[in-house]
Amino acid sequence: MALNALEISELLRNSKTVAIVGISDKPDRPSYGVAHYLIENSHFDLYFVNPLLEEVLGKKVYKTLKDIPVAIDIVDVFRKPADCPEVLAESIAIGAKAIWLQLGIDVPEVEAKGTDAGLQVVMDRCIKIDYAAV
Repeated sequence: MALNALEISELLRNSKTVAIVGISDKPDRPSYGVAHYLIENSHFDLYFVNPLLEEVLGKKVYKTLKDIPVAIDIVDVFRKPADCPEVLAESIAIGAKAIWLQLGIDVPEVEAKGTDAGLQVVMDRCIKIDYAAV
């Protein structure tokens, strides 16, 4: 089951590492704006994933979640809905604690399989907006 507002606040307060999957190097893209905001305003250690990029906002970009050398608490997904089940499978494989699908993205399969695997699931919400409210 997707998390409620109180559970989301607790998740954000208690998490240390966030991987942004689908990061873009284009400043007009939502993933770039969210990453920039979180670098400037959050307590998170951020890691970026995009197989086509090397660096964004001065940070290394990893090809896959498995390439990140630390444990990830939240996997924040900026991918189309059809790609989300694959990102979920990677998130489970690396032992992530939560998967976060951005505004406009609601994938029932991710909610069901993620919950069954023990992940906290957030869908159709923006981590930047929710973090600003904590």
